[in-house]
Amino acid sequence: MIYGLDIGGTKIEITCFDDQLRKLDSARVATPVEDFNGFIDTLVTLIEEADQRHGGRGLVGIGMPGLIDHEGRTLSANVPCATGKNVAQVLQARLQRPIAIANDCRLFALSEAHGGAGDGYARVYGAVLGTGAAGGLVINGELYRSRQGIAGEYGHHPLPAALRQKYQLPLLNCGCGLVGCLEPYIAGPGLANLHRQYCGQTVTVPELVERWRAGDTHALATREIHLDLLGAAFANLMMAHDPDVIVLGGGLSRIEELYRDLPRAIESHLFAGFTAPPIVPPTFGDASGARGAALLARQFAESPH
Repeated sequence: MIYGLDIGGTKIEITCFDDQLRKLDSARVATPVEDFNGFIDTLVTLIEEADQRHGGRGLVGIGMPGLIDHEGRTLSANVPCATGKNVAQVLQARLQRPIAIANDCRLFALSEAHGGAGDGYARVYGAVLGTGAAGGLVINGELYRSRQGIAGEYGHHPLPAALRQKYQLPLLNCGCGLVGCLEPYIAGPGLANLHRQYCGQTVTVPELVERWRAGDTHALATREIHLDLLGAAFANLMMAHDPDVIVLGGGLSRIEELYRDLPRAIESHLFAGFTAPPIVPPTFGDASGARGAALLARQFAESPH
């Protein structure tokens, strides 16, 4: 048995898989975000209840929002009680079994590289575009782990000066504590903010997409600015990692036009003659977090280290 836990700021979902990653069942509870002991108790209860349902002690993998540093400590705005804590270490002591843990966006990439949209490619980048912008790189089936756990945070590359000047963009504070990160411009809220800035209209992203599909000139102008910014962000990603394929995740991955138009936008920020890789939609979508966590647990158990 393998358990994949996908932790978010509002809910924790545990999905139980067999050793071939076939889903057996799942359960979901609210996330205690302010009480660390309550947070750990909730995880322990979910795992022990799964053990009881399936008559054994399952392998455990966890997808955690935020960063996990080289000492295993978490930095999470979504689950503030876990910040500064080594979640895996505490859980391992409580459950008396190994715990595999990684950033949830990295696990999205791992899931899509195994049997998903990135299957068959040597270098798969999973780029999540939702309320934030982050991702992960999988090389030959293994999740790339950097020295301090920050590789993959493409949304926190700086806004290019040329684009800030071109569109007269305000310099925004980012939730990470830095100023001028790309995330507040390219993630879902950033797309809506761009439209409000240029058109003075407050609309949701789905409403904005409907407007540009209907030919609204203001919505189409916002779309072109966002596409240019996103192309620059992904060009940076390419020059850092040069992946064979980019799999999109998160809410913006449902916008069909991105798959047609994003390669052009990327290539406008690359060296002449170089091309963007295929940009593809996810196979597992929202289920990738738990599935990637289960994959990580299985790889962790099989590793000689």
